[in-house]
Amino acid sequence: MSFSLVIVLFLIGFVGSFISGMLGIGGAIIKFPMLLYIPALLSLTSFTSHEVAGISAVEILVTSIAGVWAYRKGGYLNKSLIFIMGIAVLAGSLLGSLVSKELSAESINVVYGMFALLAAILMFITRKQIPDVQVHQVQFNKSLAAGLAFIVGIGSGIVGAGDGFILVPIMLVILKIPTRITIASSLAITFISSIGGSIGKITTGQVEWGPVLVLVTASLIAAPIGAKVGKSMNTKLLQMILAVLIGATAIKIWVDILM
Repeated sequence: MSFSLVIVLFLIGFVGSFISGMLGIGGAIIKFPMLLYIPALLSLTSFTSHEVAGISAVEILVTSIAGVWAYRKGGYLNKSLIFIMGIAVLAGSLLGSLVSKELSAESINVVYGMFALLAAILMFITRKQIPDVQVHQVQFNKSLAAGLAFIVGIGSGIVGAGDGFILVPIMLVILKIPTRITIASSLAITFISSIGGSIGKITTGQVEWGPVLVLVTASLIAAPIGAKVGKSMNTKLLQMILAVLIGATAIKIWVDILM
């Protein structure tokens, strides 16, 4: 890799990981299109969708666990929610990552676009503000949570994206989990999911280790900073930022798919 490419990858990793830690979305909603478009736009290199998916899957392992570590003492990690959705999403992501080898680059982009569009719709649905409660007081439909997590896991395994960007709106809108508990717990669930996704991508030879190392370095620095910022921000502002990011990404992906 050239020095210029290393710098660009580091900046992509830093920005994506900061947002990941702040919003609990795994960072892939930002990094996937950035890796796909920015290096090519700057004539540095051109990553395929398979390569981007492989890089993202492994890098998210570090991003998500760094974010969880920053939230560990805040009292926002719901162990029951993490266990139920984590096991289901792990099974789905392992299945999705194994079958992704047989899919075309266009198919991977379509799956990503579908998930981004669904997440955007969920985030822009008008809903009542969910009051903050103690983590042990949170109640949710366990069967629904597991089923949705499994489906999301399949999609995230295919595109190598941390499924936080779709799990967060699902947890907020459908399961009605308070915002801060959603953000912290989704990072832990994303970490579990990325284990299955990483195993599938590595065993099928879809990982470029040089870019992974650069992105991981940026993640270790940026994710804890983002988590610290997120804990002090207004929850409505956090949801607004997430909605705008997901909506913009969904539009960009579908414009490229349809043109």
